[in-house]
Amino acid sequence: MLEKPLNVLCFGAHPDDCDFRFGGAAMKYRALGHRVKFVSMTNGDTGHFSMGGGPLARRRCAEAKASGAIADIVYDVLDIHNGELEADVATRKLTIEIMREWKADLVLCHRANDYHPDHRAVGTVVQDAAYTVTVPNVAALTPALERAPVVGYFFDSFKLPTPYVPTIAIDTDDVFERKVDMAHCHVSQVYEWLPYNGGRLDQVPESDAERRAWLRKQLEARFRHTADAARETLVRLYGEEHGSKVMSAETVMVSQYGRGLPADQTKDYFPFLP
Repeated sequence: MLEKPLNVLCFGAHPDDCDFRFGGAAMKYRALGHRVKFVSMTNGDTGHFSMGGGPLARRRCAEAKASGAIADIVYDVLDIHNGELEADVATRKLTIEIMREWKADLVLCHRANDYHPDHRAVGTVVQDAAYTVTVPNVAALTPALERAPVVGYFFDSFKLPTPYVPTIAIDTDDVFERKVDMAHCHVSQVYEWLPYNGGRLDQVPESDAERRAWLRKQLEARFRHTADAARETLVRLYGEEHGSKVMSAETVMVSQYGRGLPADQTKDYFPFLP
């Protein structure tokens, strides 16, 4: 049993990745008094069709901060160009320093097999930092952690080279509306760039209320898909009656890197589970 609040640290590639993949769980940790930080490893400055560079980076940072305020979490955006994140030694040391400064107990990130190079880089650099975060002479001016954090991966649907297997599945039905509110903050993405990139910009409503309802419907389908993909895990953790009815879920695939998660410590690291 852990005797202090958990320090949960999520690394996303862009200033909305953590929100979609772990925003609901973040609220659950905060409701129990645990500390949560989201880190966007890039500033997102190319994620648009009609603006970019400094103005877009500042806009996306402000969107991330607004989203973080809804979840009552710390949200940092690193000033690295979108599309240029590399899992090199300098970025590894930066990642180690962030883990140490937050005194991370649990670290979440993308997997290293993913469609986006920034996502892949995040997965690799966190994996590379997962052990060396305990080595005092690596990034020696930041005190080393005494033990490696538990490392886990956000949900994805990729099959190659290995499919995603959820270790933990989290019922987020009770925080779904607030999670929609978080996504609603990312105007440049959910109402501009992503619809443009998907060929449906003409479908985006004009008014704020209509936009949120439009977004809610999309997120309802997205996180129902996550729940269905993790249905077996939801039933295992919540029981048949509850687990079979969950409509919105987030998941964690515990990594073999980092400290691992013994079954008898699951409740310590995911204290909102039944």
